[in-house]
Amino acid sequence: MKRLFDLFVSLSLLVFLLPLIIIVAVLVRIKLGSPIIFKQQRPGLHGVPFFLYKFRTMTDEKDSEGNALPDDVRFTRFGGFLRKYSLDELPQLFNVIKGDLSLVGPRPLLMEYLELYTEEQAKRHNVRPGITGWAQVNGRNAISWEEKFSFDVWYAKKRTFWLDMKILLLTVKKVFKSEGINQVGHVTVEKFNGTKNS
Repeated sequence: MKRLFDLFVSLSLLVFLLPLIIIVAVLVRIKLGSPIIFKQQRPGLHGVPFFLYKFRTMTDEKDSEGNALPDDVRFTRFGGFLRKYSLDELPQLFNVIKGDLSLVGPRPLLMEYLELYTEEQAKRHNVRPGITGWAQVNGRNAISWEEKFSFDVWYAKKRTFWLDMKILLLTVKKVFKSEGINQVGHVTVEKFNGTKNS
């Protein structure tokens, strides 16, 4: 039922939001150049990797040795606008249609974090990752990693259709209020380096 719901809603949203998606794509091309889509490998259900899609929010500026400059240097005001209203996440509707993501589930993080999780934290991968999740409506990037993982694991254990409905409704509210977009002092959130005393 969850998969059918994901397909129905994501396809409906894709049709409804197609003009907006096209406008954002054109603006990204004008302001940031190519590629329009940022593609990165992330762990999916049971940690199986897939490519996550997002609209670019940063430039591709590099130093003299060819290494990418720090995020805070490459981050743009336009990119900040896209992130503020979660417009950079729109291409992930295609991830939902492909079956990589669900509409609701723990957010897919970096592949390098897999080996840093405690046994309990790793349970967040027992369900398909999502565009939004219980952690996102309870603080998003403004909460600690430990709090975020606690919310993710709780969802993985307690998920229901009605909980998903609640999360989707709360997500709409959070997006319009632009709450919890980043941690203080960071473009988005500080890097996860493992749980202390785990």
